[in-house]
Amino acid sequence: MALEGLHHITAITADAPRNVDFYARVLGLRLVKKTVNFDQPDVYHLYFGDERGTPGSILTFFEFPGAALGQAGDGMVHTIQWRVASDETLDFWAARLADADVTTERTEDGALAFADFEGLRHELLAVAVDDAPLAARAPDIPAEHALLGFHGVRAYASRPEASTSLLEAIGFTHDGGADWTLRGAERHAVLHYDAPPAHRGVTSAGTVHHVAWSVGMDEQDAWRERVIRAGARPTPVIDRFWFRSVYFREPSGVLFELATLGPGFGIDEDPEHLGESLILPPAFEHLRSQVEQVLTPLPDPRAAWKG
Repeated sequence: MALEGLHHITAITADAPRNVDFYARVLGLRLVKKTVNFDQPDVYHLYFGDERGTPGSILTFFEFPGAALGQAGDGMVHTIQWRVASDETLDFWAARLADADVTTERTEDGALAFADFEGLRHELLAVAVDDAPLAARAPDIPAEHALLGFHGVRAYASRPEASTSLLEAIGFTHDGGADWTLRGAERHAVLHYDAPPAHRGVTSAGTVHHVAWSVGMDEQDAWRERVIRAGARPTPVIDRFWFRSVYFREPSGVLFELATLGPGFGIDEDPEHLGESLILPPAFEHLRSQVEQVLTPLPDPRAAWKG
């Protein structure tokens, strides 16, 4: 029994239309589910990913319209890392992002770093891994330059050593210093801790809310028990319709989720038409008329080029 790398990463935006434009048009991800926040169903929850919304590629956003910009601090993820195929791909993205008026920089380890319009930081890394590539199609991004799913996350932690026991209990391997790797049978992901800035973290627009790790469909209860034995305090299993979730904070403060690998986003939508319509889980369908009155209409980002 092993966790299968990252499942999804959830962040916050104050502007759903600009968010869709940036992640679907500029980064070329597919909008795979347009739904609402289960805990606040009058606001969007948007899911981006590869062509099928495969775990390991899914970046999601809660929209809180007009929210102030936040800032990452101690106990928060501050950077999302993506895989790309080659150094030539990094050059492609440096040029593409510059054309979109997005500032980029090369890090000491060769990654291409940038932030979205709300300050959420990303890094693209040309890494060779055995994991299957998780890519979306876009008309102006050659297939060889597409984003290929998550590589990992970087988080701030003032005492990263406090997380050692729990990380080891759930299958992470310590690679030395502040570096950890989670290796499953099919996918792996990395977690790196950095010393936190002096300022206090504020969870709001442009920050990561939580990171989710993938568990097998029939393994979640066993993983929850393992987390309890490791000293954490997980929630009960919560049905998110497209997957089931358990949440807990690891000792450095980062909010973790264990999310099942299914049922998946195709259980209530034709996989060829993911993200085109507002989808409400059955328990929320009775709210559709009032929800549609308050949500800002979002276009299908693929409408102009599908055919």
